[in-house]
Amino acid sequence: MTERARLSAPHAVVTGVVALAAALAAGHVVAAFVGRSASPYLAVGSAVVELTPAWLEDWAVRTFGTADKVVLLGGMAVVLLLLAVVAGVLSRRGPGPGTALIGGLGVLGGVAVFTRADVGQLALLAPLASLVAGIGTFRFLHARALRETTENPDNPENIGGRPAPGRRRFLLGAGGVAAGAGVLGLGGQLLGVSRDAASSRAAVPPLRPVRPAPPVPPDADFAKLGTPTFLTPNTDFYRIDTALVVPQVRADGWTLRLHGMVERELELSYDDVRARRLVERTITLCCVSNEVGGPLISTANFIGVDLGELLREAGVRPGAEQLFSTSADGWTCGTPLAVVLDRDRGALLALGMNGEPLPLEHGFPARLVVPGLYGYVSATKWVTDLEVTTWEARRAYWFERDWAREAPVKTQSRIDRPVAFGTLLAGRVVAAGIAWAQHTGIAKVEARLDSGPWREAELSTVVTDDAWRMWQIALDVPRPGNHRLTCRATDRSGYTQTPLRSPVLPDGATGWHEITFTTT
Repeated sequence: MTERARLSAPHAVVTGVVALAAALAAGHVVAAFVGRSASPYLAVGSAVVELTPAWLEDWAVRTFGTADKVVLLGGMAVVLLLLAVVAGVLSRRGPGPGTALIGGLGVLGGVAVFTRADVGQLALLAPLASLVAGIGTFRFLHARALRETTENPDNPENIGGRPAPGRRRFLLGAGGVAAGAGVLGLGGQLLGVSRDAASSRAAVPPLRPVRPAPPVPPDADFAKLGTPTFLTPNTDFYRIDTALVVPQVRADGWTLRLHGMVERELELSYDDVRARRLVERTITLCCVSNEVGGPLISTANFIGVDLGELLREAGVRPGAEQLFSTSADGWTCGTPLAVVLDRDRGALLALGMNGEPLPLEHGFPARLVVPGLYGYVSATKWVTDLEVTTWEARRAYWFERDWAREAPVKTQSRIDRPVAFGTLLAGRVVAAGIAWAQHTGIAKVEARLDSGPWREAELSTVVTDDAWRMWQIALDVPRPGNHRLTCRATDRSGYTQTPLRSPVLPDGATGWHEITFTTT
């Protein structure tokens, strides 16, 4: 009996990989029309983020910092590539196994898109296109490769070293499909860019607060000694959120609904908010995932409307406990209502940042900013819905994952110079860093060299208690060798930060920041 024809391993691998490229490209280009988040690749990535346990996500932030999303997408690409290879190799005798595997991946992408909160029903067209393109390409190339194998069982080479005609036909077909997939994917990317929110942001007129933030005095930082500048440029402002792809929300289509336990529901357009009394406030934001000495803290001048005033206008009913906010991509946040309503707190519905409309990655068109609370309970980006409710009625994204319900920022300090494990000349060493206790304010920072006494550092000028404060101190280090430098802060309430180390979960890290450096 004649043995059934079988694809060569290279043919099988090329078939699987090119089919993967076609599937991803088709899904991406259709997503440009029905919603960028409908791309199956991105939707599955977002689902992975949402299903990741808190401890693992915390590890990812600690390990990869703001590159955690790039690492995730890269890891997914590697996994998909391996699955494409497996699909091809398993299908050397027939297309059935690869078709089933591609179909399973297509269904997974469809489920991920279906569960997205920021796309409509038409979004399912993207995974459908991906499924059809993947299976169609796989079966087309498989049949072409099988025909070439049947016609040229020994894959003979021509005298000139060129592939046999059948093999050339397969390679040309596979190359044509791969090139088409590349053009399709690029077209989808360009279409997505043309329909995104960048043009909407560029068209926003200047935001002019009736009450600007006080000017920052020149001695508000010690940047020449190694601290950050007092105001963080927008491009350097840290970004930690669950959005795998920045939501594309245009100002002309954005609305904010304020409802729940209120006397009067409010629905505001972007122009409605801009027409209100805009104020500008200098605020430091800090991520709860910031380890002791970590970089996840920045300061900006935010422009917006007083959030407490909006709530008082709506009329908060007795018994309400939290402001439950929802982002355009479905992420949720619970903020203690008493903090938002506190007239001294200065909570904002922010539209601008450092003199310009919010950057897309920082929440354009609008976000929440509540001083003194970690971002996961106070800083919803791309906000579209505000519900006044109780803690029992609604449980926010991170609260469901065992983070603390209420999360005031802890009093902390950090050493920026000398850098850890750096080498300096023995003699006078100037140390500098930052300290923060948002909404409480920093009263004192102390530094200690090796096991010596604590010495009080010089502090920069106070700008606001809602922002960080810089410190610097000159130390005599007469002998060469390894040295240990430690810092601690005391806030205006009289509390000195604890030396006890605790992890970021469930409500922020504690401990003194300590570095080691060497003098020669």
